[in-house]
Amino acid sequence: MIETQTKEKVKIKKQEIDRCWFIVDARKKILGRMSAKIATVLMGKHKPTWQPNIDMGDNVVVINAAKVAVTGKKDTKKIYYSYSGYPGGLKKELLQKLRFRKPEEVIRRAVAGMLPKNRLGAAMIKKLFIYSKDEHPHQAQQPEELEV
Repeated sequence: MIETQTKEKVKIKKQEIDRCWFIVDARKKILGRMSAKIATVLMGKHKPTWQPNIDMGDNVVVINAAKVAVTGKKDTKKIYYSYSGYPGGLKKELLQKLRFRKPEEVIRRAVAGMLPKNRLGAAMIKKLFIYSKDEHPHQAQQPEELEV
């Protein structure tokens, strides 16, 4: 008779979750690749104890958001849409203009699109802190460098 190993599910409580802080320098990083790595860390999928129904992710600080790179002609061709719900309420904005007006929003939208679309995803995006320059107010948390 062959014995098989059974996987035991370990229940993790909210108090037992250990949250770390990571920092990402967006200077000359590709937007999509960087956003995918950040979304993985925010969800907690990089941890061996990951569970899909629990927010186990870490906090991420992104600096130099204004200097993030995109490939191809996305600067002039990629369009962000927002719809108010009213007739004629569709607004369009090019990536180039959004980056000039609000550089943090480009990264926030890219990462939010990769997170779950439910309450859990809303809690995860709150752990993302984006700054367009080098300075950030999170030195006290001693964030570690996250390789992207």
